[in-house]
Amino acid sequence: MNRRERLTCTLRGEPVDRPAVSFYELNGLDEDHTDADPFNIYSHPSWRPLLDLAREKTDRIVMRGVAFDAIDPDPIEAVAETETQVRGQTRLTVRRVRAGDRTLTMRTRRDADINTVWTEEHLLKDTGDLRAFLQTPPPPSDADADTTPVTLAETELGDAGIVMIDTPDPLCLAASLFDMASYTVIAMTEQALFRRLLDHFAPSLLARTEQVAQMLPGRLWRIYGPEYAAPPFLPPELFSQYVCRYVKPMIEAIHRGGGYARIHSHGNLRAILDDIVAMGADAVDPIEPPPQGDVELSYVRAKYGRDIVLFGNLEIADIENLPTDQFAEKVKRALDEGTAGDGRGFVLMPSACPYGRELPSLTLKNYETIVKIVEAF
Repeated sequence: MNRRERLTCTLRGEPVDRPAVSFYELNGLDEDHTDADPFNIYSHPSWRPLLDLAREKTDRIVMRGVAFDAIDPDPIEAVAETETQVRGQTRLTVRRVRAGDRTLTMRTRRDADINTVWTEEHLLKDTGDLRAFLQTPPPPSDADADTTPVTLAETELGDAGIVMIDTPDPLCLAASLFDMASYTVIAMTEQALFRRLLDHFAPSLLARTEQVAQMLPGRLWRIYGPEYAAPPFLPPELFSQYVCRYVKPMIEAIHRGGGYARIHSHGNLRAILDDIVAMGADAVDPIEPPPQGDVELSYVRAKYGRDIVLFGNLEIADIENLPTDQFAEKVKRALDEGTAGDGRGFVLMPSACPYGRELPSLTLKNYETIVKIVEAF
């Protein structure tokens, strides 16, 4: 069974020769060790063995954006003026949106040795900013989606894996405009106003989802953002209003195209799993073990495993910090619990990936241990 077949059978709930294993964002296709860009952490030689391992040994799931050009969502790309400058080893970006009588400002920073973007100033600070932003044009719903990145990646992958279409939900776009404290207060106390923000983004996302699901039928999708409405950020009763109301139509559109919808939600799951299954989701990730999450994989497999494919259960902090013998026990436990009894399928996967320029030797050894144990399972 080749890697593409293994992943496809897993999504369909069909038998496989062994559980699939993915390194999540690391796929050996998108990381270019030859790129001399100072902000490319993968150019450091310490990454080369891990990228080779991902390319040669994992069941590769390559993410491609559709609703937006990039994987990371940009809810203001159509209305913002952007200025970027590099100061030493830091890239600073300032974005301004003219909304009503206000100029809204967002500032981000990317450091050369850390593969993440820090938001130093969020666009919306209060309900006044939110009301002003709602006067701006919503993202266009009639734009033609570019499916070329998906088909090109599929050609490059061949039988080594699949491409996963990646899209935010309206909540992800809305919540990311605030700092976390402001978001949670406004989402709790100004529910009607906050729903107007979700309605601002929803038509474009749903239209793009419907369009691409027909243009690229039968693919796996990842919908991210629901975690913003999970405890402890918001009470579970708001999950239905802020997630199900908007994500269920996206899932239905994906299903009409014969595709599979995977819900991405870090942290606590226990209070929202019933809603995720009721929406018709085909899979969920990353099912983080306690204390990062609040449910054991065995619980999710026993209660929901016949309905949804389970992805994950390896915590990135354990890959980076646990001695290899202790980490190996975590891998074996995840495999045992993820495949116990009757279930639709399981993909062993970390919750995230390292983002520092130099990859520690322990981290590499623990990734190698994942593959070794899966191949012997």
